[in-house]
Amino acid sequence: MEIFHISAECYPMAKVGGLADVVGALPKYQNKAGHQVRVVVPCYDTKFKKENEFECVHWGEIKLGSFDFPFSVLKEKTDKLGYELYLIEIKELFDRPNVYGYEDDIERFLSFQIAALDWIAGRETVPDIINCHDHHTGVIPFLIKYAYKYERIKNVKTVITIHNGLYQGWFGFDKLHYLPEFDLIHVGFLEWNNAINSLAVGIKCAHAVTTVSPSYLNEINYSANGLEELFKTVRSKSQGILNGIDIEIWGPSTDKMLYENYTTGTFSPGKQKNKEKLCEQFDLDPAKPLFSFIGRLFEEKGGDLLPQASALALSENFENINILILGSGNAEIESQLTQLRNDYNGNYNVFIGYNEELAHLIYAGSDFILMPSRVEPCGLNQMYALRYGTVPIVRRTGGLRDTVIDFGDDGNGICHDQASVGDICYSINRAVKLYDDKINFNKIIERGMTTDHSWERVCEEYIKIYNLIIQQNEV
Repeated sequence: MEIFHISAECYPMAKVGGLADVVGALPKYQNKAGHQVRVVVPCYDTKFKKENEFECVHWGEIKLGSFDFPFSVLKEKTDKLGYELYLIEIKELFDRPNVYGYEDDIERFLSFQIAALDWIAGRETVPDIINCHDHHTGVIPFLIKYAYKYERIKNVKTVITIHNGLYQGWFGFDKLHYLPEFDLIHVGFLEWNNAINSLAVGIKCAHAVTTVSPSYLNEINYSANGLEELFKTVRSKSQGILNGIDIEIWGPSTDKMLYENYTTGTFSPGKQKNKEKLCEQFDLDPAKPLFSFIGRLFEEKGGDLLPQASALALSENFENINILILGSGNAEIESQLTQLRNDYNGNYNVFIGYNEELAHLIYAGSDFILMPSRVEPCGLNQMYALRYGTVPIVRRTGGLRDTVIDFGDDGNGICHDQASVGDICYSINRAVKLYDDKINFNKIIERGMTTDHSWERVCEEYIKIYNLIIQQNEV
C-alpha cells in the first residue's frame, strides 16, 4: 500500500523529542515490509537540510486567510533514510532554525498541512493511508473529509498517532478563515470548549487513533488536558502500540559514536571503557556507579525534581555515586543543576543543551538512567538504555510501565510509583546495593540487552490497523 506519514519532526531532518525518532524509523521498516512509504515534514533551516541534496518535485501557492504563500515540495535525492523524504518549503514561515516556539506557530503548521494536502491531492496516485502525528497535523483528517478542494482524496483513510496528548494546538475561531472552504454544517468537528483544538479535530475525524503505548491509552482516559471525555468516546477506534527503537542506529556493537563497541558477551569491559572516557570528560570517578539523566528539563519529565534529588542522593552517598545530567529546558532548573557543581565537584556534572554523540556515550557508559517522569506516553530513553546495558530507574507511568519491570519481580530495571524526591532517592539507594551485587547486576543487564524492542513488531501492528480501516466501509 502507499502510505504517507506527515509530521512536524523526523530524525535526522529535525528533532526535538521522541516524535522525531518514531517518524524517522517506522517508515523505514514499513518500506522494508514492501510498502511505498513517504514522509512529509516542514523544510526547516537545519544541518541535515544544508548537508544533503534535494530536488523540487512540485511548487504551488496556498492561501491562508488573506495571505498568499508560495511553497515548494523538495525530495531528498538518494532516499538515504530508507524511504522517500519530502520537505514542504514555505520560506516566509519555515526558514528558521527551530522547530517550535514562534508566535506564528499556528499559521506555520496550518500552512504546512494545507500545502502538503494540495500536493498530495494533485499527484497522479491517491495514497491508501495518511498517518498524521500529533496536533501539528491534526486538521488533515477533517480537511480530507470536508474541504471542497480535496474532493479527489476524500476517501483516503487517515490515522492520527498521539505521541503526547498534553499539547493540542488550540486556536480561536477568529482564524477559521485560514482553512480551505468547507460546508459549515461540519464546523462542530473543529470545536472543543469554544475553540478549535487541532488534536481533538484529528481524534474526531481520523478513521483510527493510536497512542505510543498501551498504558498511555488507558491514562489519557482520565488525564488528557481536557480531552478525557473525547478519548472515551473514540475508544472503539483506538489502539495503543508500543514504540520501537531503530536497532540499526541504536546498537552497542555497531554504534560509531561510542568509544568502544561491545555485545551481550563483552558488555562488562566494553561499558567500562566507555564509562572511563565519559568520566574523564566530566571529571568523575569511573570506579563509582554512574547515574545519568538525558532529556528535557521540564516538570513533565520530572526535571524539577532533579536538583533536590541529586543533592540529597549525593549527600547520602557522596563517597559512593556519580551523577551526570544532559538536558535543557526550564531556565530555573538549568540554573539549579549548574550550581550543584560547586557543592559536589568530582561526583556530579551537568551539560546544558543536547548533543547526540554525547547522548550515545552516556547510554553506553552509564550504569543507571534516571527517568522520574510525571508523563511519559512511551519513552524511548529506557529502551535505548536497556539495549546498551544500562539499567533504567523509572516511575511507573505510560510506556515506562509497559517496558520496565522491577528487578525485584525478575525484571530489567528499578521502578517507583511517585514522582517525588523521596522515591527517586530510595530507588538510587536500591541501585547502589544492586551495583555491589555484581552477579545479579550483570544478569539484569543481560536481560535488558536481549529485550526485543525492534521496529519490525511495531510495523506489523500499524499495518494491521491500516488494513482494517481500508476494509471498513465509510461511516
